[in-house]
Amino acid sequence: MKTSFIRKAALFLILVLVGSCLAGSRLFAASPDPALLKAKAEAEAKGYLFFTTHDEVVAGARKEGKLRILTSLEGRSYKVMIDAFKKRYPFIDVFASDIKGPDTHQKFLLELKAGIPTEWDVFNMAPEFYPEYMPYIKRLDILGMATQKVLAIPTTMIDPKNRTVVVVSTTVYGIGYNRKRIPEDKLPRSYEDFLKPEFKGKKFLVDIRPTGFANLAVELGEEKVEDYARKIAAQDPVWVRGATRPLTSIAAGEHTLFLMTYYQSCLRSAEKAPTGSLGCKLIEPVPAMLRNFNAITNVARHPHSGLLWLRFLATPEGQKIIDDYEGLNSFIYAPGSGMAKATQGKKLSVNNWDTLHNTAKWEQMVFKAFGFPRAEETKR
Repeated sequence: MKTSFIRKAALFLILVLVGSCLAGSRLFAASPDPALLKAKAEAEAKGYLFFTTHDEVVAGARKEGKLRILTSLEGRSYKVMIDAFKKRYPFIDVFASDIKGPDTHQKFLLELKAGIPTEWDVFNMAPEFYPEYMPYIKRLDILGMATQKVLAIPTTMIDPKNRTVVVVSTTVYGIGYNRKRIPEDKLPRSYEDFLKPEFKGKKFLVDIRPTGFANLAVELGEEKVEDYARKIAAQDPVWVRGATRPLTSIAAGEHTLFLMTYYQSCLRSAEKAPTGSLGCKLIEPVPAMLRNFNAITNVARHPHSGLLWLRFLATPEGQKIIDDYEGLNSFIYAPGSGMAKATQGKKLSVNNWDTLHNTAKWEQMVFKAFGFPRAEETKR
């Protein structure tokens, strides 16, 4: 009888101890990270929304079940991107449409300003109008959540001031040339080389939309860039608009050089040139500009799904899709990206988060220095 009592007491004590340990482990597991709680409190004090776990974001997206995206990615690339995204999140129904060119972006921005209802959750922004979008972006502290590892997005991809915008691409500018019309040893090796007498008088092409020139202002300063633009105009180049058709004309041997063209467009055109006649080159400092800015609308019906989409764009898988289908158009500071490899070791002039607000001013400055030329060639 006594032995039986002792056994029962021992069993009871064991059960109590196990229960206490389990409760303690649950309590410990649920203990929030003080840094995370502080980040959340600071974000909410500034009017931002802040989720404390990735699981919370996924759970919210699962309830939403939909996502509507307005993107600047090419049609074939965003279809591949959506397919890859849905493999991770099969419970989200995704629909996307593209938005391209300043005019289309401006139209959408005007609709936002007018309060016209929009179905889009995630939208793409034109850098020329960047500050004007801010009132129409949902105040999600994406930077804070990335810093606290809630969202696996490199913090260099997120606007450090507004905290709500994610950039996933970079545009760089270089020169395109016809390999058969100009030997490698005669190619300009610096921007000053284009001012030599042998390049005067319709000897090279220049885009009248001078974004590449404007980006040089980050490294060289406004005065030097403005002066250089005047000197380029005095060389009497062939004024064009866009990149695709002018690069095709160079590949065909109709022209020899294209100053400050989209390097990615040049590489894509070079792949298509049947004779291998089109060459592409970067000149230092390499003008570069953050591109493909994405944010979630302030009226988004599916914000959790939108966060997962932005996160996926920033992953190595998403960046590789951009490289493979957009022609080396990934983010310049993303570890291992094609753009990071292409510009490794080169001096850059990057129009980044600190200088983007100057983009329109710099473009207007250069355009005026060009003398408001008329386009002699085609549209892009």
